[in-house]
Amino acid sequence: MLAALLRLAARLPLPALHLLGQAIGRLVYAFPGRYRRRLQANCRQAGYDDPAFFRRAAGQTGAMILETPRVWLHPQACLARCTVDDVALLRATHAEGRGVLYLTPHLGCFEITARYLVGLGPLTVMFRPPRQAALEPLMVQARELPGLHAVPANMKGVREFVRAFRQGQSVGMLPDQVPSGGDGVWAPFFGRPALTMTLAGKLARQSDVPVIVTAAERLPKGRGWHIHTLRLPEPLPQDPIALSTLINQSMETLIRRFPEQYLWGYNRYKVPHDAPPIPSDPTP
Repeated sequence: MLAALLRLAARLPLPALHLLGQAIGRLVYAFPGRYRRRLQANCRQAGYDDPAFFRRAAGQTGAMILETPRVWLHPQACLARCTVDDVALLRATHAEGRGVLYLTPHLGCFEITARYLVGLGPLTVMFRPPRQAALEPLMVQARELPGLHAVPANMKGVREFVRAFRQGQSVGMLPDQVPSGGDGVWAPFFGRPALTMTLAGKLARQSDVPVIVTAAERLPKGRGWHIHTLRLPEPLPQDPIALSTLINQSMETLIRRFPEQYLWGYNRYKVPHDAPPIPSDPTP
């Protein structure tokens, strides 16, 4: 039933999806609860304390959810609505032939970003099975894009990442997911310690690949998306905390460009049961 509804939604025009999604997002936010409290707390941590900002951010989350099936099922039509801030940077980075590590935070439309990058060369990304089994066929169809290679989120997937780099290809990751305690370090994110994955940094250093942080800004009135890019300076720090801090700072830079489109309701400051103690000052 849910998959059928998503397929139906994918047929709607993008402006209608965004308007409907924003309305649903604001409606969900209107009800008191954990989601509302977390969104407000995370926004305030980053310096956004206007109640109107909270509502707009919730609306953008709704727009992100409703646009996703359209991006999955009609990628070419969506790609026709994409612009990029620095195509020359992307092409020059690929021309180095070392492969590229793309880090895409929960900002804007991260589904369209991967599909755009495939146009520059093969891209390997990790996936997790959906919580609702009924969505699996839809997600499989969404991953059936020439040049897009989806691998499981485990050690097999990590080995596939290394193999892609050795072939001079690109890899895409979400850098702001909370890792398990043994796979992360505490690094500041908007001034508060956040458990940050070390896998991205390890892969970049060991494979000697450039790192580009990227995100697709959702444009007003359903006009499409504008892809932002930011390449990390090299050489990358050897210290895991310093490198994680650099990655978090780069994400903050992109988020500040269109802050309402960050997924503020995500539990970014979660403390896993096996996490190391939170330091009083995580800055290296």
